[in-house]
Amino acid sequence: MKPVKNLLVVSLLLCVVSFINAQGTYTPTAENLAAREWFQKARFGLFIHWGVYSVLGDGEWVMNNQQIPIATYEKLPSFFNPIEFDPKEWVDLARESGMKYITITSKHHDGFAMFDSKVSDYDIVDRTPYKKDVLKMLADECHRQGIKLFFYHSQLDWHHPDYYPRGRTGTHTERPNSGNWDRYLDYMDAQLTELLTNYGEIGGIWFDGMWDKPDADWRLQKTYSLIHKLQPSALVGSNHHLPPFEGEDFQMFEKDLPGHNTTGFSGDSKIGNLPLETCETINNSWGFNLRDNRNKSLKDLIQYLVKAAGYNANFLLNVGPMPNGKIQPDHVTLLKQMGEWLKKNGETIYETQGGPVSARNWGVTTQKGNKVYVHVLNWQDESLLIPAWGKRVRSAKMFATGTPIKFTQNDYGILLNIPRAQMDEIDTIVELEVR
Repeated sequence: MKPVKNLLVVSLLLCVVSFINAQGTYTPTAENLAAREWFQKARFGLFIHWGVYSVLGDGEWVMNNQQIPIATYEKLPSFFNPIEFDPKEWVDLARESGMKYITITSKHHDGFAMFDSKVSDYDIVDRTPYKKDVLKMLADECHRQGIKLFFYHSQLDWHHPDYYPRGRTGTHTERPNSGNWDRYLDYMDAQLTELLTNYGEIGGIWFDGMWDKPDADWRLQKTYSLIHKLQPSALVGSNHHLPPFEGEDFQMFEKDLPGHNTTGFSGDSKIGNLPLETCETINNSWGFNLRDNRNKSLKDLIQYLVKAAGYNANFLLNVGPMPNGKIQPDHVTLLKQMGEWLKKNGETIYETQGGPVSARNWGVTTQKGNKVYVHVLNWQDESLLIPAWGKRVRSAKMFATGTPIKFTQNDYGILLNIPRAQMDEIDTIVELEVR
């Protein structure tokens, strides 16, 4: 992931080159379409940024931000020994938090593979004292517990000598000013082949880093076709902040709701017709940051989840585990509290679509069948007027208690009378049955 600052000054050439790269006719398989449908219903996932950078406790961009040369950075793996890593503990946490899938970094921008790669020895098995394949351990546990596993994979690589010409980042790694770009892409495809053949069924590949070289030929069609050939049901998404390209199966938004651009990352990311996902951090960092104690409140996190569902998107919430393999206790607490909320209110989130009333200052709506859930996130008055959308409301009740509430409907909208005593500080949910 990129640090929280505006790096998106995307050239027109990116659009042109990427369009050329993605030419061809991609016809999703029946398995892929079924996976898309599942993904759109899942609504909540766990994002995990974990790598040797966690040793320094300064986020996943530390190699770039501290301008660490490769020769120095290569000392980090010898300090990475996560003896307290327990894959069952992680998957149990995801389930208890109400999450349906996990997306974990297989390789971040530093180029270090968190799996047993045979095309490089720059990986967790060959370079660390731990000597174990954490992705294999996690994949096996996910399969046992029925949690889908996605692999984040960085197209950007600050370590590989053939990542040349250089991109906009990682300029102080002291790599030689030479290299073979096609050979690097072959290397990337070889590692993707390992991930897609050695870890059982996976949910998909979550790409990041194309923005580093906006004018490069990324051979998208070749790479995407490889993924779909090896695992037809695997979903492909890319954090390129542009409209989806041919061969992609879901569209993601970084630290923003679909259609918004508060961070500056999503300037050219028009909403397409694919399943949607927004990702966000539980504090203010993706990778482990020892000094980051700016955790979002439980209210903020639940409201982000609810808003994402109202925008017809999944919410992928990130944690950065510590170098010992443990997730920070305060993050565990927040995630489990979200799970408790979902046990009571998950019906209004899971398997829903964005509701018939678009997002408003007061909140959002979600819908499932003939039920519309009005999520009131920011409203103090007892009367709330929501716009008409062409359906008649048969009944209205408080979702939490089942208590019927009074409403009035005309051609202009529906006036809900919400008892102040039944308002909830985080999310007051009104269930409407429509016909």
